[in-house]
Amino acid sequence: MVLRRVPRQAEVRLIYVTGLVQGLALVTFPAASSIFTSPHGFGFSASRYGMMFIPQVILAILASSLAPRLALRWTLKRVFLAGLSADLLAMILLALSRLLQDSRGAAYGTLLVATGSLGFGFGAAVMAMNTYAEKFSPGRENRAVLALNALLGSGTALAPLFVAIFLGLGAWWLMPLMVAVVLVGLLFVSAKEPLEASVGAADSSSSKRLPGGFWLLAAAVLLYGIAETLPVVLMVAFQVISHAGGETSGIVAFGLAGLGCSAFFPLCISLSGQAFPRFAAVMSGEIVAFYQVGYGVAAFGVGPLRDFAGFPFSTIYSFGSLVAAAMLAVAIAVVPRVGKVNVDF
Repeated sequence: MVLRRVPRQAEVRLIYVTGLVQGLALVTFPAASSIFTSPHGFGFSASRYGMMFIPQVILAILASSLAPRLALRWTLKRVFLAGLSADLLAMILLALSRLLQDSRGAAYGTLLVATGSLGFGFGAAVMAMNTYAEKFSPGRENRAVLALNALLGSGTALAPLFVAIFLGLGAWWLMPLMVAVVLVGLLFVSAKEPLEASVGAADSSSSKRLPGGFWLLAAAVLLYGIAETLPVVLMVAFQVISHAGGETSGIVAFGLAGLGCSAFFPLCISLSGQAFPRFAAVMSGEIVAFYQVGYGVAAFGVGPLRDFAGFPFSTIYSFGSLVAAAMLAVAIAVVPRVGKVNVDF
């Protein structure tokens, strides 16, 4: 009988802290959107700014899909370190891009490489972190993955605050520089920790051989990526947002949407890992990939709806309730099928 090594508390804390920092890194670019579109900054048009995130979405999808197979070949720790290294490169390039503000072509090219690097880092690191959270907490997978993703979400919420502070100081580039310094520290600590977690041979299987029940979870997460919250709360929130008439009502409406933004995605990851333990790592990666597809649809779909179809934001948000309704229908179909743990169907 092979005894499972009990992870040290330092390893567990490292994974959770990394989740928080990953959230900070992920939202640093959109949080600094005013710099990219301002004539006193980079001066990019709205469409040019939106296209800047295409490499991020593509490489996040590729990295999260390929990471399980790379983990089998390299070990999960090396995938984790590769993700953090890519995040670090993205933050360094973002900070250095300020030196190219007067040369918009060179600046844009640098930022495209930076967002692509961040996408790879996010896809690889988040797949590894979710796998570690599950493997390090047998019997408490749901709680562990929820806690990790709550910290990641906290990082995304803190990023705009830090950017606002540094913008007030007239040095927005200090934000990515700060995150870069923290990432260097995390890389140093991670290299010293064992971070051992087995990734079975089944986790290297191609997505074509995944259990049929996985695709329901994938559809639910793709819709979640478009809508970014829980379906029942979201249907109400979208309608409230579409009829908001001022700042106060808008804040309340978006707060309602945020209330449902915590559990759906991480629960899909942990439920898939419990229902199909032989495919835990590959499912974590594939679910992150489908989330990024939904994120991409939302990021690049709103612009054409406004610019070419002429829809106002109120109408777009109102239509968003249809996405939430579809997500609810898929979730209802998922629950009884993943309820039987360890059964492949």
